[in-house]
Order: sequence, then C-alpha cells, then structure tokens
Amino acid sequence: MFDSFFGMLSAIGVVALIVVVARQHSRIGLLEREIGALRSFILSLPDAGKAKSAAAASAGHTASASAASSSASTGTASPPVATDAIPAEAAEAAPVGPVGETDTAPTDEPGLAALRPKPAEAAPSEGLVETTASAAASVEVGDTVRSAAGTEAAGAAGQAAKPASPPKAALKTPDLETALGTRWAVWVGGVALALGGIFLVRYSIEAGWFGPGTRLVLAGLFGLLLMAAGEFIRRTGFSMPMPGAAGAYIPAILTAVGAFTLFGTIYAAHGIYGFIGPGLAFVLLGVVGVATTALALIHGQALAGVGLLGSFVTPILVATQSPNPWALFGYLAVVLVSSIAIARIRRWRFLATAAFFGTGFWCVVYMAEMTPVDLTIVLFINLVMLASLALLWPDSAPDAAARTGYRAFPAAIPAFFVALAATALMVDPAFQAVRGVPAGTALFVLMVALAGWRAEALPLLFGAGIAVSLVYLRIGLAGSFDFEMMGEPVSIEGFAAVSSVDALFYPGILLSAVFIAAGLFQARRLVAARRAGAASWAAFAAIVPFVSVCSLWLSLGNPELDFHYAAAALLLAVILAAGAETVARAEQPASAGEPAVSFLLAGAGAALVAAIHMAFGPAPTTILVGAAAVLPALATRWRSYPALGWLSAAAVVVVIIRAAIDPTIVGAAALGTTPVLNALLPGYGIPALAFAFCAWQLARTTGGRPRQAMEGSAIFFGLLTVAMLVRHAMHGGILDTSEATLAEQSIYSLLALTAGGILISLDLRAPSSVLRYGSLLIGVLSVAMIVLQHFLLVNPLFTNESTGAIPVFNLLFLAYLLPASAAALLAWYARNRRPPWYGMMLGIAAAALAFTYATLSVRRVFKGEFIGFWSGLEPLETYTYSALWLVMGVALLVIGVRTGSFILRAASGALIAIAVAKVFLFDMSELEGVLRALSFIGLGAVLIGIGLFYQRLLTRAAAR
Repeated sequence: MFDSFFGMLSAIGVVALIVVVARQHSRIGLLEREIGALRSFILSLPDAGKAKSAAAASAGHTASASAASSSASTGTASPPVATDAIPAEAAEAAPVGPVGETDTAPTDEPGLAALRPKPAEAAPSEGLVETTASAAASVEVGDTVRSAAGTEAAGAAGQAAKPASPPKAALKTPDLETALGTRWAVWVGGVALALGGIFLVRYSIEAGWFGPGTRLVLAGLFGLLLMAAGEFIRRTGFSMPMPGAAGAYIPAILTAVGAFTLFGTIYAAHGIYGFIGPGLAFVLLGVVGVATTALALIHGQALAGVGLLGSFVTPILVATQSPNPWALFGYLAVVLVSSIAIARIRRWRFLATAAFFGTGFWCVVYMAEMTPVDLTIVLFINLVMLASLALLWPDSAPDAAARTGYRAFPAAIPAFFVALAATALMVDPAFQAVRGVPAGTALFVLMVALAGWRAEALPLLFGAGIAVSLVYLRIGLAGSFDFEMMGEPVSIEGFAAVSSVDALFYPGILLSAVFIAAGLFQARRLVAARRAGAASWAAFAAIVPFVSVCSLWLSLGNPELDFHYAAAALLLAVILAAGAETVARAEQPASAGEPAVSFLLAGAGAALVAAIHMAFGPAPTTILVGAAAVLPALATRWRSYPALGWLSAAAVVVVIIRAAIDPTIVGAAALGTTPVLNALLPGYGIPALAFAFCAWQLARTTGGRPRQAMEGSAIFFGLLTVAMLVRHAMHGGILDTSEATLAEQSIYSLLALTAGGILISLDLRAPSSVLRYGSLLIGVLSVAMIVLQHFLLVNPLFTNESTGAIPVFNLLFLAYLLPASAAALLAWYARNRRPPWYGMMLGIAAAALAFTYATLSVRRVFKGEFIGFWSGLEPLETYTYSALWLVMGVALLVIGVRTGSFILRAASGALIAIAVAKVFLFDMSELEGVLRALSFIGLGAVLIGIGLFYQRLLTRAAAR
C-alpha cells in the first residue's frame, strides 16, 4: 500500500491533472470541428475522388482507396475504412451509438452535414470520427484551402449528404426475428462466453491439466483477448444494422466480459491463491476498473457502469491487516474524478450519479466503522465530491437552469452524503472531540456557496438546509418536557441530552447569518427569472434561522421567559419582513407577492409568534397572537401579497392550539370562580374580535379564501367565548371534562340556534359563502345536538335529573319549550332565504321539542320533581297523554290550515297517528273501566270531527 503522504500527493496530482484536461475539453472540441469542416470541404471538391485515391495509395490502403473513389464518383456511400480514430464532441459526431447516448440532441455546425453518418450505417463508437487517407491529405492543404471554402462548403456538403439519407424501410420497427438475431443472440452469447470460461477453468482444475499459476495466466489472457476482439470488431467498421439495437452493441459486450474476467483473475490471484499481495492487487483492480470506465468513451455507458462497479468493489475484494485510508480515498478520488470527467464528455447523468453514490457510500462506511477517524480524510473526500460537482459536471454552468431547468440528479447525491458527513461531525461526540463542529460548519457554508455559484448545484442548498435544521432540532428537542394539557400534567421524553451544546451556539449564529444573507441575495437575484430557485432560497433563509433560534432557546435559554432570545427572534422577524419587501420590489411585475415573498413573510410571522412566547410566556401568547392577526390584515391596505391574508389565518391555528393545550388560558388555579369577568372573556373574546376585524378588512382589500377563513374563525371564537363562559358559570368556576347537564346543554342549543339566525341576517347584508354555509352547518348541528342530548343522553326521563320545584319556569321550560320556540322562529326566518329542507328540519325539531315539553310536563304533574320512567304509569296519567296528544294534534291542524303551513299540518297528522296507535295498542290493555271507554270515545269523536272539518274545507274549495 502507498505511504500516507505519498498517496495523498499522488491523488491530489491526478485530480488536478484531470481537472485541467477537462477544462481544456472545449478547445479540443473546437479543433476537432475545424478538422471535420475542412474534411467536408475537401470531399465536396470535384477532384475529391482522385485526391482521395492518391492519398490512400500513398498510405498503403489501395483497396480502401478504390472503394472511396468509386463512392465519390457515383455519389453513393461506402463503408468506413478502418483507420485511426479522432475523438470529437459526443453531441456532434455520433448520433447513433450503444447504450448511454447523450442527454441532449446534437446540433450541426455549418459544413458538418457531410460528416453526419446515415442512421442505418452510423458508427457505434460515440465521440469518434473515422478518417480516411483523404483526411490526411485535407489536413496538408492547410489554411489556404479553408480560407477559399466560403459558403460553397456548406452547400456542397448539404448536397453530398442528401444521397446518404436512409430508405424508409430501414427505420421500420424491428420484428421478433430481428430482435432475436440482433439483440437476444448477442446478450446470450456474452453470458455464454463468460460461463464457458468459468466451466473451462473448473474442468481444468478437476482434470489437473494446469497449475494455479498457469490457469490464472490463461484466464488473464482470455480476458485481454476478449477486450482486444471487441476493439478489433469496432475498428473493422462494425455498425448497428437497425435503430434501437444499441443495447446489443457487440464490441461493448465483449469488452465487458473481458473486464469481468480480468477482475476475477486478479481477485483469485490475491484472495484465493495468494500469489500477489494486497497492494499490487489493489492497484491492478483499480487500473482495470478505471480503464474499463475510460473505454466507455468508445463503447457506451453500460461499459462505464461495469468499470465503475468494479472500481468501487475493489476495496472490498482486497483485504489487508494494515489498511491505509489515504490510499483508499486517494484511489476513490481518482475514480470519482475520472468518472465525472467521462460523464462530462458524454453528459451521462447516470454515470455521474453512480460515481457520487459510490464515493459517498465509502465515506459513510469509513466514518461508521473506522476508529479513530482521520478528520482530514473526511474533509478531503467531501471536498473532492463538491469540487467534482462544481468544476467538472457540464450542466453546472450558471445558465444551466435557464436552459434545462433544475434537475435533482446527480447533484442530489453529493448533497445527501456531504450533508450527512457534516451532520455527523457536528452531532457525534467522537467527532466533536477532534474539532468536528468547525469542520462540519465549513462544509455547510461551502455547500451553500456552491449552490449559489452553480445553478444545477441547487440540491446542495436543500441538503445543507435540511441537515442544519435537523442538527439544531436534535439539540433543541433533547431532554424531557413537562407541561399541562387540558388541566392534566403531561411529560414527553425527547432525545438523549447532548453533552456539548455550547459548542453549537456560535456555529448556529454563523450558519443562520449565512443562510439569511445568501438566501435574500439569491432570492432577489432570481425572483424575476427563476421562481422555483428564488422560492427555495427564500424558504431556507427563513427555516434555518428560525429553527436555530428556537432550538438554542430550548437548550440554552429559559423556556419560561427569556428576553434575549425574544429579541433575537424579533430581530429575525424584522429582517425577514424587510427582505420580503426587497425581494418583492425585484419581481416582474413588482410587488406581485410570488412564492419567495410568501416564504419570507411566513418566516417573519413564525419568528414574531416565537418572540411573543419567549417574552411573555404561555398565558398571554393566546391573546397577543390573536391580536397580532390584525397586523397582516392591515398590511393589505398597502400591499396585496397573497400571503398576508393567510398569515392572519395562521394566527387562528396558533390560538386554537394554545386553547386546546390550556382551555383556561391562565391555568386552572389562576382562573377563579367569578362568572363572566374572568380570564376567559379576554382569552377568547379578544381573538374573536380581532378575527372579525381581519374579516372586515380583508373583505375591503384582497378578499378571497383568507377572508372566508377569518369570517368562519370569528364566528367560531364568538360562540366558543359564550360557551366557555356558560360552562365556567354552570360548574362553579371549574372547566373539566365532565358531561354537560341538561341546563348547560340547553344554553348551548339556544346559542347555536341564535347564531344561525345571526349568520342569516349578516349574509343578507353582506353576502358571503362562509356566512351562508355556516348558517346551514350551525342549523344542522343544532338539530343533531337536540336529538342526541335533549331527547336521549340528558333527558330527565332517562337520567331522573331534578326538574326543579317551580311549576312552570323549571328545567323543562329551559330545555324544551325555549329551544322549541327558537327553532320555530329560525325556521320562519329562514323561509325563502334558505333551502326548503332547512326550514322543514327546524320545524320538525320545534314540533318534537314542544311535544316532549308537553308530555314531560304532564308526567311532572303526576310524579313531581323527579320523572324517571322506572317509577311507572298511573291509569289517569296514561289517559291524559292520549287526550293531550289529540288536543295538540287538533290545534296544530287548525293553525296549519289557517296559516297554510304544510309542516304544521304534517305535524298534526303525526301526533294524531301517535295518539291512535297508543289508544289501540296501549290503552286497550292498560286502562280499565270508564277510562278505557272515555279513551275510545274521545278518540272517535276527534277523528269524526277532523273528517267533518276536512269535508267542509273541500266543499268550500269546490264552491269557490
């Protein structure tokens, strides 16, 4: 193995060399295009055939020259001649090739049309232009010929290219026979070659033909022979016979099989037979892997995958008792840089992604398994990954995002692994002890810088932002959290405590400043042209500082009251709000309120809420945050940002969460027993008023869904205020989770029915979908609450609750007669203002409440204050029910006929039907003597009277 220092220097030198070569790639490509243009001009000359033949004859290729001369004289294409290959731009020289074509379509330069091969005859070697002897002659012509070309070269080249267009038959979709012959046979043949070599080696072992050394030598020669065969077939003019068959490119498959054979041979020589040591085996395997990857420039991306896989598996195959991390990561750096350089030439995203993944994976393995970890090595390999992404990858140009849009890969892979390494350096105590916190901070800062420098490196911003947020959430959520919720103590265990939280204080400040500065700068620069990029920068400019401040407050500050962190959070809110205004001015059109501005305003609102909580504690936060909802609503008078209205709605969510955690606002002990004038009134009333003002203000400015949300919130908190005050008064100043009594439930029902009427009235004055649907919803909930509570759960007939000693104004009056009157009034008021089903539902509920009130009042006369059903029925009580129901039915019939109300007439029919059923099914068996007779006589008289009444009505109607 290499010495540590020597390995580091050699790795850095190779990296620097490849970087320099890659940066000169554009100049090389320009030179190749010039040569190609010159060749096309020479071929277009009238005597090109003679010059071509003479040049070929002087080169010693008589047969090839004669074929080329015939092609030039007849205007037909001839097969390419096997000569030296000149590398050229992949996007310009090989439109058809093996697996792994370029991501972008090639573009023609003037005068290069004649060089473009036909689709059916294109040479499969990507990026290589085969030249004939005439090319050498054309080079000798020099600048004199090129200067005389003018516009004739382009015209002649275009005419020369026309006969080369393939016939339509060659572009047909291949059938099953073609697929079997061109693709499947090649794939199976490649596998068969590999298996044949394995079986031959196995048989030679069993038969004892050769010793281990001889077998390994033969296996190595077999691998080299396969690779040479692939190169020979490629150089002899092999071309794909049909489009779409690049995956069956024979030279690439032979080369891949040869590479696998060499990998196996070297590993067997080291791991099985011990002929070579780990150092030499490591070097040989690495050379084979890198060479195979480099050959992908000729044979396609699939071969690059084979070489890359072998390169990353090499450290696993070679075991040693004294591992050298510098040699390992120097080797990995060479593999990474060479792979990215090849991916740059071909713009192979998959190859670049795989190279970054393998390097990052080995870095994670080293950090997890090696003890102790050399911090310099971790920084070295992560810096190599970042430098490869920023300097080598072609689409990292500043205008790449504008041309191709943002792409997650391959930049997302180094973003993930570098962020993971930086996170471990900052959080793991083992790394903190060797100055891992400054190193991790530096990596995060470098990621942000590169994300701002290179457009396609934007995933680095996401990796750094998410990782920094998780780091500080980890320390902020450490330990245990004790608080009260709904009056009950709650304890939540967080993460294990971090020993060195103080070491993360200044890095948190630095990283917050970096994200704010870079985020605001980039958001303002990109907001007019790249909305997605500007929004990403603005989002992390708000998220990372907010998470850092809150986490440091929880871990280092006072969770109850801390004015220092409150001032920091307030400063953050001011900076983000000012930054949002600055970014908005750079928009096109100005002050449009794009997503970038929305993210900054959301961060400012969250920071303001945190500052309020840090400065005033939990109790006043509910009131102050509710009141603060007015600020963004007022801001809509000067700015029409869409986010402002939603910020007011977000304040509603915060108040609801606070009220759910502590419904008493100030704690049960401090609430007191004074009715109405207690902390509940401002705790719920002030937010309700603030939300109502927000709805009023938004209705006059931006409107939209935020206005509807604020209207609904104002209605909800208005009802909640009254309900909480009622419960506080009914329970003697105690807010608990016990079941509501019938009196309390009756007040809730009356409030809900009243609120339904108020919403209808407000909707008539200022039409709003929230008011319209809110009134319908409250009406439905009121009826459901009446059916569930008044008739079933808290009915004194089932609970035997005391109805009071006062004859008329008792609990039955409050629970049934008053709600019946309210429901009837609401049904009348909603007539012709709400759907018919709404009024009918309320009318039926009113009739049912009135019926229940009358029935239970009769029972109270016979049973007294407690009317539980288990006390039985008296005969006179039973008869009284029948008579009462008949009288009520007749009364409803008369009122319904006079008012023309079908609902009342239907209710009358229902009551009389119930009375008839009771008389025939119950009174007949339970009553005796005169009461039974009176029951039937009364029923008969009523029914006959009703019949007579309807007959007269029909007679009068007929007379009219």
